[in-house]
Amino acid sequence: MRVAVGQYSATGDKAENLKTITRLAEAAARSDARLALFPELAMVDFGPSAGDLRSEAEPLDGPFVENLVRLAERLELTVVVGIYESIPGDTRVHNTAVALDPRMGVVAAYRKRNLYDAFGERESERIRPGSAEPPLFQLDGYTVALVVCYDLRFPSFIERIGDRGADLLLVPAAWVAGPLKEDHWQVMTQARAIENTIYVAGAGQCGKGYCGLSRIVDPMGVVTASLGEAEGVTATDVTKERIEEVRARLPLLAQRRAAAEVTTRS
Repeated sequence: MRVAVGQYSATGDKAENLKTITRLAEAAARSDARLALFPELAMVDFGPSAGDLRSEAEPLDGPFVENLVRLAERLELTVVVGIYESIPGDTRVHNTAVALDPRMGVVAAYRKRNLYDAFGERESERIRPGSAEPPLFQLDGYTVALVVCYDLRFPSFIERIGDRGADLLLVPAAWVAGPLKEDHWQVMTQARAIENTIYVAGAGQCGKGYCGLSRIVDPMGVVTASLGEAEGVTATDVTKERIEEVRARLPLLAQRRAAAEVTTRS
């Protein structure tokens, strides 16, 4: 299955951001990708240009997602993107990633649980954390999982996804630039792939204040596709054969499950 990651610098204009997603998704489709992953905050940037996020947020059946559903259908491409989801009666919004199937529409939605209250930032002031476990959905025989950005920093959180049978982890992100931050992103995308012997695809915002560096990492931690700091899209194939080959050599999942069973019995 061919997977693409696309990165760009989101503005405060939803219509402009939708045009950019459309252009990059079309490029992904031309590369024969079956899935295209776009960044966190793809709807509107989180920064000052976004203003009051409640005025920007929409429900899952709102016009922004509906436009992306039509895009997925037209391109016969599963599209995964980050939005602000409105919460009736709440002063905050959800930071939500949605997966849009070309035939079924919304097949997964994940509300970010681990909020970015770190490095001087306070995401929780404007974002309400989700409470559900990251969803799994099926695509071309692969089990695909969905988290958002800062979630990547919690190994046990990602381990639970691996133990539930994920083959591919999608990480829409807006990884803030800063001292060593680029290193953290690169190390952790590879570490989470190795620890769980799964593919990890991360799509980040680029431009002022963000790292970019979108990438796809295989179950042995090999970077098979990557971007730098500029807008763009790149794609690579993920295969069951590679997953099986790595798990035969490095049976971490089986050993972890066996250890958990021993602990439960004792």
